[in-house]
Amino acid sequence: MTLHAELDRYLNLRRMFGAKLKADELRLRSFATFVDKAGKEFVTKELLLEWMDGLRPASSGTKASRFSAVRQFALWLHGMDDRHEDPPPRGFVPGRVSRSAPYIYSDTELAQIIGAARELPSIYGLRGLTCAMLYGLIAITGMRVAEALALDTADFDAERQLLHIKNGKNGKERILPIDPDVAVRLKNYCTERDRLLERHSEPLFVNCKGERPDYCWARANFVRVCQSIGMRGTWAKPMPGRPPRIHDLRHTFAVRTITGWYRAGHDAAREMHKLTTYLGHEGPRDTYWYLQAVPELLELASARIGESSAAEES
Repeated sequence: MTLHAELDRYLNLRRMFGAKLKADELRLRSFATFVDKAGKEFVTKELLLEWMDGLRPASSGTKASRFSAVRQFALWLHGMDDRHEDPPPRGFVPGRVSRSAPYIYSDTELAQIIGAARELPSIYGLRGLTCAMLYGLIAITGMRVAEALALDTADFDAERQLLHIKNGKNGKERILPIDPDVAVRLKNYCTERDRLLERHSEPLFVNCKGERPDYCWARANFVRVCQSIGMRGTWAKPMPGRPPRIHDLRHTFAVRTITGWYRAGHDAAREMHKLTTYLGHEGPRDTYWYLQAVPELLELASARIGESSAAEES
């Protein structure tokens, strides 16, 4: 059997146990294609290193994720046939997945991004319409890109200004209240979307084919938009994982929210639990990460602590 055939069996097995594997499948199919083209029958440490060396440069975290996905597959193959080598868990790549520092967009940059997204070319205008609304909604709600793309039209309650996230990270479900003005814009988007499609769309966001777009589509168009306004280089093959990234729209929402609390004199520790729930974080620890990741927030938090200490002493 070719490695692709073995991979299909592996992916089916993992999905039976609830794994989503969207990003991992792309990596694994790339690796399987590499091995099959090399004319090799069995996975070896050398093949894995050659494959990783030929990939686009990436952060240590991305490299670790690539290696982890392939190593799990190799371990499964090794269990059935020991001629497949089992790469060691450590030593090939940095073992620690580190979080990149967030890029925080200014109001001007957000306006430029949404404006440039509207100008993205397409036959019927759907690409610009969808990208502008998608990026704007992520920026104003802080939801994950995958959560926004998974929304159906039925998940949007225009009258009550609510969005229903049915399957967030780790399968979590939550309701997001949105600003009335955002609800009006989203309702207008749905009306124009259906007019262009000449039918009602089940997915909330659609591409030029009238289908639900995937993450690669959203990210690639975001890179083009940033290139068009000079926020990224114009090289032929841009690296989507480098800042500024589409995911930084979510980071910007979180940082602006926390910054607003500190500047308004609110108790950020008490408010943080609300933001944790709104963002769909696993726990407050993920939300508090922004304090150490953004220097301005750390300074505001330190100043607030200093004020509290001075008040207690007096």
